[in-house]
Amino acid sequence: MKSVFEGLACSEAAADIPLPGSATHVTGWLCVEQPGAWGRDVLADQVLGAEITTELAARTKAARVRPTLIRRPGRHLMTGPRTVLLAAARPGEAWCERLEIEDLEELLKLDLQLLNGPAPGLGEPLTGEDTPVLVCAHGKRDQCCARLGRPIAARLAEVYPERVWECSHTGGHRFAPAMVLLPSGLTYGRIDGDAALSAVAALDLNMLSLTGFRGRSGHGPVQQVAEIAVRERISAPADALTVTPLPAESDPEDPAYAGTAEVVHHDGRRWRVTAGVVGYPPRPASCGAPAKAASAVVATDVVELG
Repeated sequence: MKSVFEGLACSEAAADIPLPGSATHVTGWLCVEQPGAWGRDVLADQVLGAEITTELAARTKAARVRPTLIRRPGRHLMTGPRTVLLAAARPGEAWCERLEIEDLEELLKLDLQLLNGPAPGLGEPLTGEDTPVLVCAHGKRDQCCARLGRPIAARLAEVYPERVWECSHTGGHRFAPAMVLLPSGLTYGRIDGDAALSAVAALDLNMLSLTGFRGRSGHGPVQQVAEIAVRERISAPADALTVTPLPAESDPEDPAYAGTAEVVHHDGRRWRVTAGVVGYPPRPASCGAPAKAASAVVATDVVELG
């Protein structure tokens, strides 16, 4: 029998899957400017050169850092030094620094373990209205990212020309167009140009737009869902909530139970959020991929503790 998802792009096939909890869990980012075309895999395709790529792959894996390629919207040719962004996306400890390199071999001189600590002072600190905006436009990875992401990047670049970068795969192309705000790690999906602009403008005011918000990359799915569930009930600054996992409330082997987290406002208010797993009919996770079972983590109970 023909599937209802047959012939659909992956982002269309995933339209009924909730966004909260879908941000890829990443606490450290290494973003390297690489104009022009990218291969399907950032490092496996060796677009930075065989020797650099092999060593960098090992180092980013050891440091639990996500390697990401970036380029200015429009694929401008690079005529000067290459920009490198280092970002730590741990909630409450986020930072971003920008440096420039003349030779890719300089990447191997970076101690990537520093991304697991405080800002090391290797480059120019990027704060406030200077922080980077990444929009996935990785067409070789998934056609939805290029088709839907590039127009968003171009729209953002009209307003924030020095902040916006097209980037390689950020995870979850079925939620394209996808945007990540560094160093906070705020991750968005299914956004249009207006929503993207609103999200950047809100964060510049230390607020958080919920339109298209998938979660913070520094949190796991349950914590992401917990934060969003509370924010849907109250208005709070972007940095006002702390989210902490709690011991399991029910049988951890129960496939319908995802976990529990406590959300604390800096004014002392607290919430306990329980999350469950909801299944969806099989559909392609990427354009052209075979259909497979889908699921999402959702808030099943939100209790204000005081």
